[in-house]
Amino acid sequence: MLKIGVPSKGRLQELTFQWFGKHSVTMRQTGNDREYSGAVDGIDGVELVLLSAGEIPRELSAGRIHLGVTGTDLIRDKLADWDRQVTSLAPLGFGHADLIIAVPAVWIDVDTVDDLDAAASAFRAAHGFRLRIATKYHRLVRDFLTAQGVADYQLVDSQGATEGTIRNLTAEAVADITSSGETLRANHLKILSDALILQSQAELFLSHQADWDAATRATLSDLLTRLSLPEPAL
Repeated sequence: MLKIGVPSKGRLQELTFQWFGKHSVTMRQTGNDREYSGAVDGIDGVELVLLSAGEIPRELSAGRIHLGVTGTDLIRDKLADWDRQVTSLAPLGFGHADLIIAVPAVWIDVDTVDDLDAAASAFRAAHGFRLRIATKYHRLVRDFLTAQGVADYQLVDSQGATEGTIRNLTAEAVADITSSGETLRANHLKILSDALILQSQAELFLSHQADWDAATRATLSDLLTRLSLPEPAL
């Protein structure tokens, strides 16, 4: 049985169901909204697994699902060697967002990553500890800042309402996903002009760790034909 992990609720689930539905593969949630069970019609040998978008990279990595729909950002942040563990079969054209770094709008002299580097050094000299950047994307942000030569900072974990951490005095800057920038502006933050870390969208990923026996490979081939997608090397 080929298992496909899709977001368990919300707009991502709705758009995922629509995307597959356009290719005559009907996904539906069964039971009530709290049961997280579903079914797939229109193709045999496929099981629907409803998960949070953040859980799908882990399940792909562990091989407990064969395919999964989740964001580029989550795959690349949660899986260190993501390109060895999964293959992107298709961008799905929804769930677009940018991972960026933003600072208080009142920092009129900080507009670039180099400016942030200078501000971080001055902050440490003045306060005796490193400038704090709130984020849940630790790997991606750390790799980006390391490549840019920024050193005097520390990442603090934020799993929600990241933009509010500056107002709450738990961080001096944020690194977060944004689609329109409206929430950042509402919290009096501005995006650094050259701090686009990653452009993300929902994608269909294939797990290299899953059990690809002959029956599952045949089901995959049938599914990819329906989706008009090329078959990857397994």
